[in-house]
Amino acid sequence: MKKILVVDDMVVSLLMTENILSSEYEVVTASSGEEAIEVYNKEHPDMVLSDLRMPKMTGYELQLTLQEKYHERIPFMFMTADQAEEVESQGFDNGAMDFIRKPFRADVLLRRVGNILKIVDRIRGLKKNASIDSLTGLLNKTSAEEELARVCKTFQGALLMIDLDSFKLVNDIHGHSMGDKILISFADIIKDALRPGDVIGRMGGDEFIAFCKDMQDAHGIQGKSEFINENLVKVAKELMGEDMNIPLGASIGCAFAPKHGTDFAELYKKADKALYTVKQNGKHGYSVYEEESVEEESPQAANISHIEMILGERNQKEGPLSLSFEGFRAVYRYLVRTLPIYEKPACILLLTLTRYGNTEIARAEAEDKFEELLKKSLRRGDVITKNGANFIVMLSNIDGEYVDTVSDRIQTKWESMKESRAYLYSYEWAILGNLDEEPHI
Repeated sequence: MKKILVVDDMVVSLLMTENILSSEYEVVTASSGEEAIEVYNKEHPDMVLSDLRMPKMTGYELQLTLQEKYHERIPFMFMTADQAEEVESQGFDNGAMDFIRKPFRADVLLRRVGNILKIVDRIRGLKKNASIDSLTGLLNKTSAEEELARVCKTFQGALLMIDLDSFKLVNDIHGHSMGDKILISFADIIKDALRPGDVIGRMGGDEFIAFCKDMQDAHGIQGKSEFINENLVKVAKELMGEDMNIPLGASIGCAFAPKHGTDFAELYKKADKALYTVKQNGKHGYSVYEEESVEEESPQAANISHIEMILGERNQKEGPLSLSFEGFRAVYRYLVRTLPIYEKPACILLLTLTRYGNTEIARAEAEDKFEELLKKSLRRGDVITKNGANFIVMLSNIDGEYVDTVSDRIQTKWESMKESRAYLYSYEWAILGNLDEEPHI
């Protein structure tokens, strides 16, 4: 049921208006502008029906005060016994949606109030469609920033920047359709972690933002961080399988209002600095902005156990270590340096899929299937990456016969798959550190 705030300093008029409207609406009342502000703060009605001429604070002044406080246009309708045309004109100039003169008929008042509420619903519906992120149902970047600029000035609470860690790997390994499912689930988890009155938005990609009203302590942020991270892993395994080994998690940077400021741009920068601290300390956690901590260029690990936690691989599974090309290159350079010292043989293997014949099987689909095959065919000590259309593998503790055995195993499995009818598999390899030799084909 819609809620209407009726404001009138004349008791008889106030009771009469309340009696008429209460047949169709929930009605709250105030007998002065000052009291109306308190009632509005508590009840947040759908519209205000106010007498124009009141002592101390007029209806005009009440309207301007509320709109300045809440930084939004509040639906107002004025009542007055004044017959002067300039009074009505001034009311519309100030943003009133309608004007009714006393004494009024009950049916006329109900019809005019109903028309205003229909218009308000239509406007709110249009605004909502334009302000919502179509994928997650959260506020989009522009609307989130506008709303947060308002609430940071109005409420005390915590501004949270929330990043979805390692999300790119979901798209790279499982495709963008799965990526969308993870983003939708992540948004739902954030909504479950926060309260209905809190503000949540998607800033773009895997970046989210929220404002938790009345949240003023780090312990509460810790609880939300743990909830989001635990449930994200559960949902990811439900969607991608129990063998999912992508290190998904949430990193959260926090700044408090008004402790760290009330300007959204200022709080955003401070929350971003706190988020950077989390990223530098292993991700999947939270950090609250502190002047001392953000001045340090590189946060230090507390002890050897902490540094092992930062460096360690989460959700360690069977199969090869899958890295970005930059990560693969770092491992390659390290092995080239150390292999002559420890005399442990290793080789680099280049795998290529070549398309032949006419086919409806897309290259991206074939490459995804081939990558899955590789991960099931290689050992934990091996390392794999993708560079353009090629797959590159480092095999450790090997000899030439082992390389051929692995390649034959991949060939056999590939030939059993429908994608092999459209893409031919070939490979060449060389001993690590001896790339001047002719490659083995």
